[in-house]
Amino acid sequence: MFKDLKNKNVIITGGLGFLGKQIIDAYYKEGSNIIILDNKQKISSKKFEHYSCDICNEENLKSIYKLIVKKYKTIDILINNAASNHDIKEKIKSFEKFEFKIWEKDILVGLTGAFLCTKIFGTKMSKQDKGGNIVNISSDLGIIAPDQRLYDHTSFRKPVSYSVVKSGIIGLTKYTAAYWAKKKVRCNALAPGGIFNKQNKIFLSKIKKLIPMNRMAKVNEYNKTILFLSSNASSYITGSVVVADGGRTII
Repeated sequence: MFKDLKNKNVIITGGLGFLGKQIIDAYYKEGSNIIILDNKQKISSKKFEHYSCDICNEENLKSIYKLIVKKYKTIDILINNAASNHDIKEKIKSFEKFEFKIWEKDILVGLTGAFLCTKIFGTKMSKQDKGGNIVNISSDLGIIAPDQRLYDHTSFRKPVSYSVVKSGIIGLTKYTAAYWAKKKVRCNALAPGGIFNKQNKIFLSKIKKLIPMNRMAKVNEYNKTILFLSSNASSYITGSVVVADGGRTII
């Protein structure tokens, strides 16, 4: 569908997570060269090359960067997708009792990691004649506040750190888009809504009432939007936040 993505070198952080796997499949179908940065033990796959690293450690990231550039020469696309996500089954305390160690970890992975990857790989793009594309994965909850009433029947609360990280991602996107515009480096963000993942019936019935389209996203429903933002089809788009949430943020 996006012919210009064939043979492009694509770096995806957090590529072995729930959304990351969908992003891998999307670029694989386009014939891209996929490079995964994830802190999980190194695995082999015909779809991608996996570098096990800590994206929050600048020195570790720089050493991985050297290996990638030595092999691939250029970096065409960066997808900042890594995050410290919390499952609805996990017990998250109220804001008043929210633990600093969780805050610190979430900010470190979701925001500092994106900053470091953008700094290191984006700088490389800015020195390339053809520039490059950065797509940051934010959230509709980086635009609106989480409705904690959705979780009244559980011990879970959407943590404050999640909203702060996803809002910060939008700020990082706009800053770098303006900063590198003349260097042909485009930076955009996707703010997706929640993905259906067999959540319990009470949660689903509540959240559907908040979404005009009356459903959560399908698991692969964001793929083409991400491809679009990193392809020539969006060549005049930079600094934008594409909200794909079934209309939740408009009401």
